[in-house]
This record gives sequence, C-alpha cells and structure tokens, in this order.
Amino acid sequence: MTRKQRRLTMISGSLAVLAIAAALVLNAMRDSIVFFSTPTMAAEKHIPAGKRFRLGGLVQPGSLVKGDNLAVNFSIADGSATLPVAYKGILPDLFREGQGVVAEGALDASGVFKADTVLAKHDETYMPKDVADALKKQGHWKDDYAKPGAQAQGTPQGGTTK
Repeated sequence: MTRKQRRLTMISGSLAVLAIAAALVLNAMRDSIVFFSTPTMAAEKHIPAGKRFRLGGLVQPGSLVKGDNLAVNFSIADGSATLPVAYKGILPDLFREGQGVVAEGALDASGVFKADTVLAKHDETYMPKDVADALKKQGHWKDDYAKPGAQAQGTPQGGTTK
C-alpha cells in the first residue's frame, strides 16, 4: 500500500467513526426533544399517555382551582379545544386566568395533562411566538394583542417578539 492510499484509508476511517458518533448523539437527543403543541394539536395528534411535550395556550377564565400542598388544577385553551392541567408546585408570579402559558409534562391515562413546569409570560407585551402563531392560524388573533396597553376582555395583552 502506498503512502497516499494509507492516508486516504486513515481519513475515510476517521470520517466513518465521526459519522457513527454523530448519529449516536442525534439518536440519543431525539428522545429528549420536547415539542410545543396547542390543545387542538394534542387532540389531533392523539399523543399517547406518558409522552412528554409542551402545551401552550391561554388559561381558561374560571378554571383555576387551588388545592392542598401546592396542587393546582386549571384548563388551557386555544379557542378550539381545552385541555385540563394538573400541577403541583409554585406557580410563576405572572400566572393568572386569561394569560398565555406554556406547561411541560405528559398526559395521563384519563386525559389530564400532568405538568411539572409552568411558564407564564414575562411582561405586558410578550406572548410566546408559537402561541401567537397558533392563535393567528386558528383565526383567534386580535389586532389589539400587538398594541401595548390594549387589553381585550379575557385575553392576554401583547404581541410577538423578535
């Protein structure tokens, strides 16, 4: 084998090992990726119980029920569908009914979303881009969401950020 052939063999072997390592890393990360879904998307996809995902939408007015030991139940809606959520922990300070939230967790066998993380919007003009896009797509977006200081009844203030 000539010197050029040995060098080519070493380079191709190194590239093969690198490709296998990259494939293994990407395969391992695939299980930990959590996608954003609205209640309508969750119903359409028939997400199985126990599969983790992010659920986003608006907290339904009148649905917030606080229980013992920091247990909280509420519903998240996107205008077309509503999904009940159970959470145990301290809610963000900005969490309230009619506000945009993103919860991370999984559905249980009875169809209740068991959240282990709840995120609320952080200021008067912010709404997660995915939530705003989903509302626009479903025809529930109002132009006054984008105007700071404007508030429609039972809906969040704010628009999208860059």
